[in-house]
Amino acid sequence: MPAIVGPININSVGGGVVNFGDSFYLSPKSSGKTNAGSGALNTGNWIITNNGLSSTNPFDPDVADQNITANA
Repeated sequence: MPAIVGPININSVGGGVVNFGDSFYLSPKSSGKTNAGSGALNTGNWIITNNGLSSTNPFDPDVADQNITANA
């Protein structure tokens, strides 16, 4: 069924999906990369990490890791 959409004002966009009217399939896409050392991303109430020596090597020779292209 067709949809009638009135006046719209979008002041800022911080991510997410906006749908106006009819749509068959919405597929938002995003990718990200995080470098963290041993035990750095633990969450919880009682965390005990015994790492000794920890090192993170953020060197990445790839040009692109997660390509997002087209509508696939």
